[in-house]
Amino acid sequence: MAKPFTFYVENLGCFKNQVDAEYLISALTAKGWTAHDSAQEAQLILVNTCTFIESAKKESIDTFFGLRQARPDARIVLTGCMAERYGKDLLDMIPEADGVFGNRDPQKVVEIVDRVIGGEKPTYFPPNMKKAPRRQKFLSLKNSVYVKISEGCSNACTFCAIPHFRGTLSSRTLEDVTEEISGLLASGVKEINLIAQDLASFGLDRGQEDFRRLLDKILDRPDKFWLRLLYLYPDRFPDFVVDYAKQDQRLLPYFDLPFQHASARMLKLMGRKGSEEQYRDLVDSIRSRVPDAVVRSTFIVGFPGERKDDFEALLRFQEQAKLDWVGVFTYSREEGTPAYRMQTEDAFELFRPVADQRKAQFEERQNEITAQRLERWVGRELDVLIEEPIQGSAMALGRSFLQAQEVDGLIVVQGRALASGELVKVKITKRNGVDLEGVCLS
Repeated sequence: MAKPFTFYVENLGCFKNQVDAEYLISALTAKGWTAHDSAQEAQLILVNTCTFIESAKKESIDTFFGLRQARPDARIVLTGCMAERYGKDLLDMIPEADGVFGNRDPQKVVEIVDRVIGGEKPTYFPPNMKKAPRRQKFLSLKNSVYVKISEGCSNACTFCAIPHFRGTLSSRTLEDVTEEISGLLASGVKEINLIAQDLASFGLDRGQEDFRRLLDKILDRPDKFWLRLLYLYPDRFPDFVVDYAKQDQRLLPYFDLPFQHASARMLKLMGRKGSEEQYRDLVDSIRSRVPDAVVRSTFIVGFPGERKDDFEALLRFQEQAKLDWVGVFTYSREEGTPAYRMQTEDAFELFRPVADQRKAQFEERQNEITAQRLERWVGRELDVLIEEPIQGSAMALGRSFLQAQEVDGLIVVQGRALASGELVKVKITKRNGVDLEGVCLS
């Protein structure tokens, strides 16, 4: 192995990419490399790219060239989803890179960076890791950590390129996941965020429905913690999760259900099986059993073939479901997906202004709905996990079960000096936009 050097990881994209970046950092530091928080001081820079949609790909490329311009003397390696999507061709596309690494097994990164430091320009794409490395450094708050339970996806959504570059579903072992969570809780982590392309598919690639078993093992622990489930495929929703959340307060009643649309016709074109009625019934079923449950979702407007009546079905669902948090995106035409062949580039560009207008209309109404949903908490008490104190004041920023890290709003807590990681009781006094304000009671 080459003499250890200094390195920096520039992470882009989703929380799953963030976990990969943390694996990369841990793998290198375990071999004696020194991690830096700034690219300006590092001899080696790893750009953990995203290519989920065209704008993410552009951001990844722009980030690389920005770093290359700022640090012409550094060795820069491309990793992440662009590496997986384009393989060895990525080095031909961006010859200014010093190497390409497919990070399905982040522990193998040491092998490629040694070669990069040695003057080579290697490409390396290891298969999925057998066992996840233990992380010592987290890019999120140290009290709230993401745990990725599987890689890839075997669902057949026609708009999504993830199976093309991340592969089909590959689940970690039950023991590996629970062992990692045990270590995290022992180290003082307060919130475990389970993530995957589809949590409920865990174990199906080995012929086992292991998601319930996984939750049983996690919740069988006596520890006090929060367990948040991010990304539950609505067409195969594990209904038992609602009852678990009702029975055990550690499993937060926060349901992240990426509906993507409400028109049955559009959902069929997207490779989904749901409908406006089925999705509305699912939301109603959750709230009938857990009235305070929070439901988050994402939607795509402007998908090929979307008619006015399809968009009206989506707006109707929006009014009826009144979801707590929503992200809406205009359709991105991704090469390699079935939807790519549904529409020409000219037709895509011609329809884009309509899609943008629909997105703006949907977002404007959703902001009002989210505000209404938040208002019901004014005057009530919530358990709040403190993220960080506001310097120079007796205030701090935190989150309750209502809010997932980074994507939802925050709670501004007043009353006394609070430290990151404290779990306190807060009385909510007002809403301010998508945030809440309150007074610490404990």
